[in-house]
Amino acid sequence: MKAVAALLAGLMFGAGLAFSGMLDSARVLGFLDVAGAWDPRLAFVLAGAVAVSAIGYAVARRMPHPVLAERFEIPAARPIDGRLLGGAALFGVGWGLAGFCPGPAIAAISLGLPKALSFLAAMLVGMGLYAAPWKFLFWNAGTSTQTPASSSALPLD
Repeated sequence: MKAVAALLAGLMFGAGLAFSGMLDSARVLGFLDVAGAWDPRLAFVLAGAVAVSAIGYAVARRMPHPVLAERFEIPAARPIDGRLLGGAALFGVGWGLAGFCPGPAIAAISLGLPKALSFLAAMLVGMGLYAAPWKFLFWNAGTSTQTPASSSALPLD
């Protein structure tokens, strides 16, 4: 049942991206071009997403547990640090250069767009490089009790 719910949620997410035009990288780049021909439509999509998320969190606070799980998986608040700011900047630069971020790119491959396919390939290469065996060079063992061998991601703080 969880797999069916996940599939339906993914289909709804992809349909929302398609309906809002966010699979069109030119529209995204138009939103990011604040000094040129700025296209404000993405701002309305983002505002709608924040509103839906706020409603979801409000409903979740009133529920004892999710319908298909034992407990809610809500991440704990973390301080804003250099890693977060650096990652956000890198994400923004990539988004601005390509006009895609992971969600819309994955949805856009259903259209067979070459730009989406090349973005997805580059994203997978980047993920592979992140998980490469040499990542221990960047490991700060004092920040977490996890070890590189037992963790699938670097600690966030």
